[in-house]
Amino acid sequence: MDPLTLVLISVGLAMDAFAVSVCKGLSVKESRTRAMLTAGIWFGVFQGVMPVIGYFLGESMYSYIADYDHWVAFLILLVIGINMIRESFSGEEEMDDDMGMKVMLLLAIATSIDAFAVGISLAMDEADIAVSALVIGVITMVLSMAGFRIGALFGHLFSRKAEAAGGIILILIGIKIVLEHSGFL
Repeated sequence: MDPLTLVLISVGLAMDAFAVSVCKGLSVKESRTRAMLTAGIWFGVFQGVMPVIGYFLGESMYSYIADYDHWVAFLILLVIGINMIRESFSGEEEMDDDMGMKVMLLLAIATSIDAFAVGISLAMDEADIAVSALVIGVITMVLSMAGFRIGALFGHLFSRKAEAAGGIILILIGIKIVLEHSGFL
């Protein structure tokens, strides 16, 4: 996988965590630096680990779907992208200021399920999972921290737009995969 595609996938995956971080930034009033680091670490670690789990699951299934793996990757990215766009218009991002372990664990899992699915598609693409997971995790951590800070400063101006943009990026990457395997790129 080329570096630009990996960065774009990482940014697309990070948009759920970014949107949640913006909402957390809106709600947390005290110890913002600590809360910003907490959000970045939780979301970054889970976004980095989930593709690895998905990768090994996808790798074990690869021999069964090798002939149409590009379509599987496309469908996974399409479904995730459409869901992210749908969620960006639903207004479901209401958050409170709780940054406790239980809340953050649930949020980290919820925002990284799409990374699990992308891990499956990375196995189809035979990507270097260690590098991919590291890039996905670091980009998510940085964007989550930035989202938290933006939420603290500017409010709800960006969270929904960011999630929709992430969904569009994932759909475009899925289209690119199909076009590459079809010989158009």
